Amino acid sequence: MDTGLQERVSGLLQEAGVRIGGTQPQDIQVHDPRFFARVMAHGSLGLGESYMDGWWDANVLDEFLVHLMQAHLDERVHGWREVADALKARLFNLQVGQGSYEVGRRHYDLGNDLYQAMLGRRLVYSCGYWRNADDLDAAQEAKLDLVCRKLSLRPGQRVLDIGCGWGEALKFAAERYGVSGVGVTISQEQAEFARELCAGLPIEIRLQDYRELDEPFDAIFSIGMFEHVGDKNYGSFFEVAKRCLSPRGLLLLHSIGTNISRHRTDPWIARYIFPNSMLPSAVQVTKAFEGRFVLEDWHNFGTDYDLTLQAWRRNVEAAWPRLDERYDEHFRRMWRFYLAGSMATFRCRHAQLWQMVLSPEGVPGGYVAPR
Repeated sequence: MDTGLQERVSGLLQEAGVRIGGTQPQDIQVHDPRFFARVMAHGSLGLGESYMDGWWDANVLDEFLVHLMQAHLDERVHGWREVADALKARLFNLQVGQGSYEVGRRHYDLGNDLYQAMLGRRLVYSCGYWRNADDLDAAQEAKLDLVCRKLSLRPGQRVLDIGCGWGEALKFAAERYGVSGVGVTISQEQAEFARELCAGLPIEIRLQDYRELDEPFDAIFSIGMFEHVGDKNYGSFFEVAKRCLSPRGLLLLHSIGTNISRHRTDPWIARYIFPNSMLPSAVQVTKAFEGRFVLEDWHNFGTDYDLTLQAWRRNVEAAWPRLDERYDEHFRRMWRFYLAGSMATFRCRHAQLWQMVLSPEGVPGGYVAPR
C-alpha cells in the first residue's frame, strides 16, 4: 500500500472533519486499502464505486457526504473518466433519439416493486411538500394539490403532464379537479402501470417523446422530468410547451435546480442512476424561456427534498428483505449511496427544488401564487 497516498486522502478528509476509524457520525471505516488509490484516481466516481464494492463504510453515510460537500472536496478531486464524461456532454446532445429513452430503461424500468416499496402510498418520485405535512404520504398529496391550485385547474379543462411517471399526478387532478388529460413518459413500465392506475378516468397515457407533441391544452405541468432534458434541449422544451398551451393557460415546471451552470451531472450519478441527465441552473432555465413565457412565480422548497429522501430511505431499508433477490447487496449499496448523496446535496443547499409558474402572455391583472 502507498502510505503517501493514504496520508494524502486522510489529510483531505481531515479538512472536512472526517477521521478514518473515528466514532463521529461523519467518520468512515476503510476495509480495503485499494480505496485510497481508487478515490484519488477517479474522484467521486471512485468514491461511489468503492462504496458499492464494500471497500469502506461510514458511521452515517449522509453525514459523511455532507462534510465532504461542505468542504468542497467533491470539486477538488477529479478522475480522468470524469473529464471524459464532461467532454462528451459538451460535444454531443445526449438527450435526443435513443439517448432520451436510456434513463427510462436503466432507471425507471428497474422494477415497479422497488418504487412501490420506497415511494409510499402514491408512486410519486419527486419532492413532497412538507409545509403542513407530518409524513411522506401527506407531503406528496400536499404537493399534488399545490400543483393543481397553482394552475387554477377547473372541471372540463384538458391538461398535459410531460413526464407523467406512474400517472399519479394526472389521476389526482382528474379525481379532485375534474380535468381530463394526456401523460407522456419514456418508461415502458411506467406507461403500463399508469394506464391501469388511470383506468376509467378521462386520461390517456402515451409512451412518447415530449418533442413530438403538437396539440392544444388548457394547462401543462411537468414534475421531476426537466432534469432529464439537458441544456441543449431546454429551448425545445419551452417551445413545445408554448405551441401546446392555450394563450390564457399556465405552465408549471417542478424541477431540481443547481446553484452553478454546468453541462453534465456527477459522473457516478450519470453512470449508475440517471444517464444523460443534468440539473439546470436559474440562468439556464430563464434564458431558455426568455421571449416565450412570462415568469409569474418562482417557489423554492429544496429543504423539503431532504425530508422526502429520508422517508424513502426508511421505506426501502425496511422493504429489502421482501424484495426480489435481483436487488442484491451490490445494488443495495448503490441505492444507499444514491439516496444519501442526494440528501447531502439538498442539506448543503447545493441543490434546490423549484416550482415555476409561467404564462404565454402574462396573467391579466397579475398572478397570486398559492402556498
